[in-house]
Amino acid sequence: MSRTGRRRLGFDPIDEAARQWGLRWSAVEEMHAVTSLMRVQQLLLAELDDALRPHGLTFARYEALVLLTFSRAGSLPLGRMGERLQVHPTSVTSIVDRLEASGHVVRRRHPHDGRAVLAEITERGRAVVDAATADLVGTRFGLADVPGEDLRSLSDLLRPVRKAAGDF
Repeated sequence: MSRTGRRRLGFDPIDEAARQWGLRWSAVEEMHAVTSLMRVQQLLLAELDDALRPHGLTFARYEALVLLTFSRAGSLPLGRMGERLQVHPTSVTSIVDRLEASGHVVRRRHPHDGRAVLAEITERGRAVVDAATADLVGTRFGLADVPGEDLRSLSDLLRPVRKAAGDF
């Protein structure tokens, strides 16, 4: 059995998909890499969400709270949150709605821009960030099976893709 509780396959399905792909099309290595990345993203998100569930959070809500924790005043306009989290404005609204309902943030009018709304982290939100972060660090963010020296290399390998997409 795997960590996900499913029966392990006797082969790597991504390797088999790449083999089949190569019989029809080019860019086999790229297809293999992107499929591997997408699968790892699914696995990591599931593990991180499992670690955050006892805190009433998803990874998206956790990221929003961390962003507010990092801000000088503990608050940011929703539009700026969307930019920094790199998500659509409707996603930010949904995230803040859920965080507000759970008492982790409050909405406030922007003091200098009557059109803007701020999300401000509450003391309850700060406490849940601290507790959730301790749990995520305990799982090494789902990357406990990757040697520490390889983590920087992994980030460095992915940087050109992020840069080309306009992340920074």
